[in-house]
Parts: sequence; structure tokens; C-alpha cells
Amino acid sequence: MRKERLDAFGGAALLGITLLLAFNQIIVKWVNDGLQPVFFAGLRSVLAVLFVGAWLYWRGRPPQLRRGDLGAGLLIGTVFALEFLCLFLALDLTAVSRASVIFYSMPVWFAIMAHFVLPGEKITPIRAAGLGLAFAGTAWAILSRAPDAAQGSLAGDLLALGGAFGWAATALVARASRLREAGAEMQLFWMVLVSGPILLLAAPFFGPLIRELEPAHIGGLIFQSSLVVAGGFIGWLWLLSVYPAATVASFSFLTPILAILLGVVVYDESLTLQVVGSAALVGMGIVLINRRQKAVKESAAAGGAGR
Repeated sequence: MRKERLDAFGGAALLGITLLLAFNQIIVKWVNDGLQPVFFAGLRSVLAVLFVGAWLYWRGRPPQLRRGDLGAGLLIGTVFALEFLCLFLALDLTAVSRASVIFYSMPVWFAIMAHFVLPGEKITPIRAAGLGLAFAGTAWAILSRAPDAAQGSLAGDLLALGGAFGWAATALVARASRLREAGAEMQLFWMVLVSGPILLLAAPFFGPLIRELEPAHIGGLIFQSSLVVAGGFIGWLWLLSVYPAATVASFSFLTPILAILLGVVVYDESLTLQVVGSAALVGMGIVLINRRQKAVKESAAAGGAGR
């Protein structure tokens, strides 16, 4: 049943999913110790096909791979593969806090792309101000170097930026192609179906596939494929179907903040002025960028799930 306001259950569920998506960054960095990042990303997508497919069958809407959707499906899956190739490598090379701030700058790059491609997505003065703030925050995060090299590397930061570009391009394909009619769940199915083989074929070019693998790393892989990719995304969609989209979308701004805190607690990362300041600028910029019509907010909120 559709609700006009967020109740206690909805708030708890939103906070839980936001925390899950923030914890996702920690899991990726940890499993990278046992599996080479690109190989890990490929295995995650392959397993996620099973979980997402099972969900669609349970809903009575089995996956339908229509010929007319093939081109868009291959495109969105390829871009999705590039997005997570960049993100998983980034988390192998830089701090969780830095990667999260830079990766969640995605609305900046989506707004710029959409300005030239999507009708009704022109950059207004308010959104331009938001772009400026978020761009400044992203640049600050990349250009500021921590004294400890383990806290961040330029290569890792740039890969996180590449992941943000890939995420924005994925959202753009979902909005601008035939797949917009297929629905968010089928878009996700195309993403994992196509990205899995691409990432597995690319993995040997990035070094040995197995590192210091332990049984717990396999558990992390299954956790990623089921609870994060399938469960997190599906839960987000359910919340969108019940509560106001703008309210649900606003909680996504908590994800990089929680990821920063988790990075400090789990990996003893430095909570520097640069990290806090860049996160604040990106957050304020995204708030201004997302001041748009309700219908667009709903689409943007759906596109932000599962990360």
C-alpha cells in the first residue's frame, strides 16, 4: 500500500539498506585479499544472474530477453562491467573513504550527460551551482594526498572516478534506450547477465585470479551476489513502490558518509579534513542537482539502487 510519509518501519528499512550499501565497499576491499578484483567482480555478476533470475521467477515475471532489447542490453551490460571493473580495482588501490566519496559523485556526471541527451534534463542555475560544489569536492578528494600511501593512491582515486562515469552512463542507457520499458529488475538482469562473461574474460589481464583465498572470502562473494546486488536493489525498489521517491532518494546521500565511518572503524583509515570536506561538498552539490520534478526523482532514485 502506497504511503505519503515515511513511517518508523520505512525509516529503519531505508537506514538498513543504506548501511548495507556502505558496508558493500568494505566487503569488496576485504574479498579482494582472496580474489583478484576483476575476477571477483565477474563471479559476482555470474552468481547474481541466478539470484535475480530466481526473484523474477518467484514474482511470476520470468526474464524475457527480447530481440528488440538485445542492443541496449549488451550496451548496458558492457558499461556495467566497466563500472565495476573500475570500482573493484579502485578499492584494491585506495581507501574506502576516498573511493566512496569519488564514486558517489555519479549524479554530477549523469547530470552533465543527461543535459545533452535527455529531454527535460537541462542544467538550471541551481543545478549548475550543485555541479560546481560536487565537482570541487571530487577534485579535492582526488588531488589531496594522504601521508600514508596505503590510505589512497592517485591510480585508485582515478579508477573510482571511472566507476562513477560508468555508473552515470549505465543510468543514462537505462533512461534513454528501449530498456526503460523493460523495468528496473530486467535492466539489472541484463547488467549482470552481460557483465559476468566480459569481466571473467578480462580478468586474466589483471594478474593471478586467486590470491590468499580463504573460505570466508567465498562467503563474502555470495553475500555480494545475493544480499547486495539482488537483495539491496530489490529492497530499494520495494521501498520506492511504498514511500515517496524523493524521501527514499535522500537516504542515498548517507551511503558515502557511512562508508567513510566504516572505513575508519574497520580499516583504521584517517578521518582527515580533506575527506570530510570533500564529502560535504559532494553531498551539498548532489542535493542541489537533485532538485527536479517528481517523475525524474523517481527514475533517479531507482537508478541509484544496488551500488
